[in-house]
Amino acid sequence: MAQNRPYEEPVRLPIEDVLDLHAFAPQEIVSVVEEYLWQCRQTGILDVRLIHGKGTGTQRAIVRRLLMNHPDVLSFTDAPPEVGGWGATVVRLKSSGS
Repeated sequence: MAQNRPYEEPVRLPIEDVLDLHAFAPQEIVSVVEEYLWQCRQTGILDVRLIHGKGTGTQRAIVRRLLMNHPDVLSFTDAPPEVGGWGATVVRLKSSGS
């Protein structure tokens, strides 16, 4: 049985060019993706892939809505078929100096 802890440290993951969103609830997607994009720009990763899955399209719609209005996004499109097709979105970010 898990102990009740008043505060747990967040898990820190290395920033890579792919983020799988399957582990997140729809209400968490916006904040997770915003933070991920910011971290990518800070580390110089400007081409990223967001894996949202095909499912009902809820996560894809949330991701696309966010990307359409995000000031750091140059472009986005479906991933190539071999890396997810319409179950993933490839994003090109502006460099942090732009």
